[in-house]
Order: sequence, then structure tokens, then C-alpha cells
Amino acid sequence: MRTIRYGGDYNPEQWPEEVWHEDVRLMKEAGVNLVSLGVFNWGIIEPAPGEYDFTGLDRSIELLHENGIGVNLGTPTSSPPAWLRRAHPEIRLVDVDGRTLAGGTRHGVCPSSPAYGDACANIVEQLAARYGSHPAVELWHVHNEYGWANLECYCKVSERAFHRWLEDRYGEIDRLNDAWGTAFWGIVYRSFDQIEAPAAAPPGVNPALLLDWKRFSGEAHLANYRVQREIIARHSDAPATTNFMIPNCEGMDYWRWAEAVDVVSNNHYLVAERPENHIELSMSADLARGVAGGPWMVMEHSTSAVNWQARNLAKTTGEMRRNSLTHLARGADGLMFFQWRASRSGAEKFHSAMLPHGGTDTQVWRDVVELGGDLKRLSGVVGAEVEAEVAVLWDWESWWALELEWRPSVELEFRERVEAYYSSLWRQHVTVDFAHPESDLSRYKLVVAPSSYLLTAEAGKNLRGYVEKGGHLIVSYFSGVVDEHDTVHAGAHPGALRDVLGLWVEEFHPLPEDGSLTLDSSARGRIWSERIRLEGAEAAARFADGPDAGHPAITRHRLGRGTAWYAATALDDATGLRGLLAEALDRAEVARVDGVPEQVEIVRRGPACFLINHSDQDVSVPGLRGVDALDGTAYDGEVAIAAGAVVIVHTTGDTPPHLP
Repeated sequence: MRTIRYGGDYNPEQWPEEVWHEDVRLMKEAGVNLVSLGVFNWGIIEPAPGEYDFTGLDRSIELLHENGIGVNLGTPTSSPPAWLRRAHPEIRLVDVDGRTLAGGTRHGVCPSSPAYGDACANIVEQLAARYGSHPAVELWHVHNEYGWANLECYCKVSERAFHRWLEDRYGEIDRLNDAWGTAFWGIVYRSFDQIEAPAAAPPGVNPALLLDWKRFSGEAHLANYRVQREIIARHSDAPATTNFMIPNCEGMDYWRWAEAVDVVSNNHYLVAERPENHIELSMSADLARGVAGGPWMVMEHSTSAVNWQARNLAKTTGEMRRNSLTHLARGADGLMFFQWRASRSGAEKFHSAMLPHGGTDTQVWRDVVELGGDLKRLSGVVGAEVEAEVAVLWDWESWWALELEWRPSVELEFRERVEAYYSSLWRQHVTVDFAHPESDLSRYKLVVAPSSYLLTAEAGKNLRGYVEKGGHLIVSYFSGVVDEHDTVHAGAHPGALRDVLGLWVEEFHPLPEDGSLTLDSSARGRIWSERIRLEGAEAAARFADGPDAGHPAITRHRLGRGTAWYAATALDDATGLRGLLAEALDRAEVARVDGVPEQVEIVRRGPACFLINHSDQDVSVPGLRGVDALDGTAYDGEVAIAAGAVVIVHTTGDTPPHLP
């Protein structure tokens, strides 16, 4: 990308053709340079098996091309036509309770169905052959939101596909029995076809089976993507993507998906009623950048309200601008919306759009036009990296394993701890990357592992090597406990991290509902307590009360040239977590901003410093020199930011050490 891509989903098939000309005129007014086209039109372009009608798609592509608007051409396979479901009822989705689900919506199909796969391959072949060399097609949008509503299917077709997947993974049934620990309860398998899909069952289903089922389910979708990508590659040199749902699609391991796409793209929608939802947005953007290994693009976000939340609140004044520029600051090279023109019918008619039902005399439209103009002036950030000295570990497989049944506490939630640590770092103006536990961490001064329950032996060695070579590591409770099969590491907890942390855990002591405790440092904890035995580490704080009163609560272990910290409870940010992170950040010599309110987001991307004021007060940021990227204002020492506003400064000279 040489310019920031700006636009949204475009559905001209919903409108008479005379509206299309108004659309392209207004797109040019708004600065739109890319639209996603044809994402849901399978039943229109193939009205009956083997019968094709591309006249409308031909005309819309030509009209866009004539007006200088690029096409992100969709393969419409997330919404199969009614005739396919009628001709092949076996493709229908079966839920965990064994119910075959009806149609009338998208995604209601088994991802392992051969009939569905063949039909998908056929329509993609038709599209790629027809439009693969068209100059308007700049990107391919494969499918839409893989796994949104059909992440898992429990039909017999899926079960047989699971058997094949397991045989490919383990080779021999005895290897599977060993990995799954099937000697427990004596549920030993003599052949792969004896294994049942883990549909609704009495409690206590083998967690290793459940974990592999989740892997299989995600990879069934990934295999479908790969088939479509290979077809497109035979006809087109344009890159391809599919829209991820980071971090809200729990069931997809997007580290694996990122290897298969040419461009990482992500959908993100704010939960409107969530307090400080802008912090979650920043986390999502950082995670998308981490998965991409660099710049990425927003494939969908909203100009205002969505249609699927309990209360679909409209965005406040300036919120859409802050949302969009936060994504840009954190690595996005494209900002796309769902959708261009608000629909009059269908399930999403109350979803906001770039062009609302009220037309151009609306604040949403004025904001869309203003943002388009700003993005033209910000093209200098395209391709630029985001600077981060801290990494937070994220592993979808650990998420899956942690939240299976029969864990020590129902309050053990993967995202709860990740978001707690991320939010504290955000409030301290620390920009982070997200990284996989087995990835190269050498460039980071501090690595944080908030929720690494599942940790492979290889990941444990990686973290030990990182610390020994001078890195600083913070680990939260109930980490390093099991391997990739959900088997407890040999010996005392936390098996994979025992050496690097310099301790072992005698017993877990989860707290009762609403339980809390205090530390001798006045910090407070929730959810969890542990009986820690020191084995090289030192106690930085001890429990003052609770089941482990007098025993270590926060430890510090010097190993090689680095240091590893461990927190044995869910620390409260105001009294404990902030202090732990601040100490580690100081020792790791991580630069932070001084004297700036915590609700001012400060992110450096390439030459640009983004200052985003999420508060309702005017603020100023000291010590910054440069030129306003949007209006040319010169800054020499202080930048004023109005309440709810965004200022972007192209810095000059040396950046002061207290800025990121």
C-alpha cells in the first residue's frame, strides 16, 4: 500500500443502478479509494447450479474503476445460496446439542462438508477466471469472518474429518492414547473411528480431546481458505486476505492464520457499554499488529452504532475519529467500515454506515468526509513500524485450555488477566507488542505473561533463555502448568517455569466468590492465592491475610543477566499491579511519558507521534517538538489537545527521552 486504504463494504446489488452513480460521486467526495465488493452475492451471481449472471458485478466493477476506486473483491462463500442447501441438506450445521440448524442466515453450513467445499471451489474459480486480471481488483477478500457462527459442527461428516485429522497428527492410535492420557477412566481407543465428536455429554470429557477438537475445528476453516487462495493464485497476482476477528473470535489461532494470508485484516467493533472500551480497542489493534508482524488493515469497524448489542449506543462526538486514528497509530494501513451505504432491509439495517439513512446532511457523513481528508495527509505513516519495548504474551491455545471445565476456579479467565496487565501498561503510556511464547523475544526489554496456563516445554526454555540473556519477565499465577496436551508438567507447579521463576507451588488456594486479600505492601488481590516455596527467588511482598498469610505473594528471581517476577494473586491495579509493573519497567529501563494524564494515549509510529485525548478535559503534553501533520502548526515544547481530540505531530530533531 502506498496510501492509506479508506472505504467500506459496498453492496450495489441492494440498490437500483441509478443509485450507483451517486455512490461513486460521494465516495470520491469522502476520499474513498477501496471498497469490498461481492462479499454476499453468491445467490445473485449463481442463481441456479451452473448458471451465472455477472452483468451487475461487471457494471459495478467498471463504474468503480472508471472513477479511480479500487476493488477488494469478495468470494461470497460465507452465505451459500438457498438452492445449495436444498440440493445438499447434508451441508447443514449441527450444533453441540445435535440439532440441525435451519437457514435464512449466513454461515449455517458444515465447514467439513465436501459438497459445500466443491461448490465454493467452483464459484471462486468462476470469479478468479473472470476478474483475476482486472486492473480494478487490488485485493481479494476470501470468504467473510471464518468461524463467526459455524466455528464448530458436530455432524457425522465433521466427526469423520476429525478422525482423519487425528490420524494425520498422531499417526498411530497408541500415540494418541499416550498424549491424551486415556488410561484415566479407562477410555482407551483401539482405532481412530472409535472417537466421538465432543458434542453435549456428561461432565468430565477428556480435556485433551476437547483441545484437539478446537484445533481441528479452526484448521477446517483454514483448509477451506487455502483452497480458495490457491484457486485465486492461478488467475491473479493481487494479494489476498480474510477478515480476522481479533481478539473476539476465541476459536481461531490467528498466529497460524497469519502465515496463510498476504495481508492481515481485522474486524473490530466496540462494545458500546463497556467502560473504557477505547483501551480494548488499542489492545485489539496491538494484537492485530503482533499477529501481522507489522502493518495490517482494519477491514471492518463502525462509524457509529452497531445492530447486534443489547443496547446499540451511537458513538459520541469525536469517538469515531479517535477510534480510527488509534487503529492507524497502532499499525493499520487501511481503515474500512461496514458498510458504505446503510441498508434499508435485512438483519443489519440499523447498523451505522459511512452514508447513513439520513444522507449527507448528517454529522456521521461530515465526520466521514473529514476523516478521508485527514488520511490523505497522513500517508507518510504507511508501512511505518510502531515502536514498542514491551511484549505481552498471547496464545489462543492457552485460552482454550484454561477455560475448559473442571479448573480450580470458574474465575480463571484468559482475557481477564491479559486485559488487566494490558490496561495497566496502557495507563502508564507503555506501547506493547503481542507475541507468541515461542517467538523471538530478544528485542524486548520486558516481557509480560499474564495468562500462560498452557506452556510448552519449548516455550519454557525460550523464556528462560530470554531472562538469562538480560531480559525482564513478569508472570501471573496459574501459568506454565500444562503442556500442549493439557497434561501437567512433571513435578511441582509451575512446571515449565519453575527454574526461571526460582520457586515451586505447594498448593493452589482459589478464593471464594467476591473473596479478596491483602499483601504486606498494602496491595490487594482477588480470585487466587498460592502456597509458594522459594527456590532461588526472593519475596518482594507477602500475603498479610488469606489462606497463605505470611507466605510469598510477589517474588523476584535474578537469573543470569535478567530478572523474573511472579504474582501469585490477581493484583488490583490501583494498589498493586501498577507498582509491580512500574518496578519492572524501571529496572528494564523502559521509557515512559512523564506528567501526562493517563487518559491521553501516546503512540509513536515512524515519524508521527499520535496524541489521543480520551478525557473530557483539555490537556497539554510537554517536551515535544515538531509540526502538526494535519494543519502545519509548529510545536516547540508543548502540544495542547482539546477534550476528545487527536493531534498528530511529525517530530523533528531528537525525541525527548521521556516520550515513546
